[in-house]
Amino acid sequence: MSVPVALDQLHAALDEFGTVAYLLSAGSDGRPRCVSVAVSWSDDQLMASVGKRTGANIGIQPLVSLLWPPVEPGGYSLIVDGSAEMTGDSEGGGAIITITPSNGVRHRNAEPSAQLMPGSAIPASRIAR
Repeated sequence: MSVPVALDQLHAALDEFGTVAYLLSAGSDGRPRCVSVAVSWSDDQLMASVGKRTGANIGIQPLVSLLWPPVEPGGYSLIVDGSAEMTGDSEGGGAIITITPSNGVRHRNAEPSAQLMPGSAIPASRIAR
């Protein structure tokens, strides 16, 4: 189940979800990379410090996603897609990036309380016993 988040509502959404998110990027081979980042607002853009490999990915493919996990079990995650650019150097050879959000969505499973069978993506309630 997904609920769109208007760009002008992202500031309020981040107040709810906090400043730590997962940043998803991809390099030239298309392989995804997921890292934890601390984000902050600078006007209508998000800023974060990333390492060398993530910075290199963004130099190749600037389209990224940020994911905030649910605040409580069964709650919504926040996903923000955007375009990133390197705007400076950070300590340790990484980069400071600026992300311009293009869209946001709150997402959760349609059946948040459903228990999954071990090793399965099928809710236990849908498996015949």
